[in-house]
Amino acid sequence: MPRGRSGQADLATWAPAVDIYETESELVVNADLPDLQEKDIDVRVENNMLTIRGERKFEKDVNEDNYLRVERAYGSFMRSFSLPNTVKTEGIRAEYRNGALTVRMAKREGSKAKQIKINVSGNGK
Repeated sequence: MPRGRSGQADLATWAPAVDIYETESELVVNADLPDLQEKDIDVRVENNMLTIRGERKFEKDVNEDNYLRVERAYGSFMRSFSLPNTVKTEGIRAEYRNGALTVRMAKREGSKAKQIKINVSGNGK
């Protein structure tokens, strides 16, 4: 196999995959961050903007000349997401486990969905 760098992604720019969903009481962001240490991840909220940044370092345990193929991206990354006004920016919780970062943000009380009962009268009256 050729050892040239063409087609290899080492040190290429990468953006971790992210899922964002909401429940009745919170907004949740899940990010795939394999092979990172907690110290290499920075989570911030400023001006209603959630920013996740960090760095995945290329392991130097193996001599670079011994690699036949490198497809995974390494280096610094940054993902930013605009937060809706319904999110409380205080009390945000972040957890990193098994290569996945989960950020949980509570919604403001007034922003939670409320169900309204609709009364239907007979004969359209």
